[in-house]
Amino acid sequence: MKLVLAVIQDADAPALMRALSEHHFEATKLASTGGFLREGNTTLMLGVEGARLPDLKRLVAQTCRTRTRPVRALPPSGEDEGSEPAEVAVGGAVCFVLGVQEFIKL
Repeated sequence: MKLVLAVIQDADAPALMRALSEHHFEATKLASTGGFLREGNTTLMLGVEGARLPDLKRLVAQTCRTRTRPVRALPPSGEDEGSEPAEVAVGGAVCFVLGVQEFIKL
């Protein structure tokens, strides 16, 4: 048994939750905030049998897309000095896969 923590963009959460449900994965949805852009994101927590891990990874990869968006770079002083926006990649998913010693469903 594995515990998967999947950190995804809020925009991808409804579609991924739907896909997970259609493929009989159970997930707990947690609200979270990213550090780089300080935007809300979603962390999904899933208990998965090791044999189903490739299916889960495929669903996440198909559903959670990387996109670009303009971001203004702030100088170390924190003051906006009219810097030009730069395109940065956001989205996709970061998945942490952890071994589970015991799984109890009460």
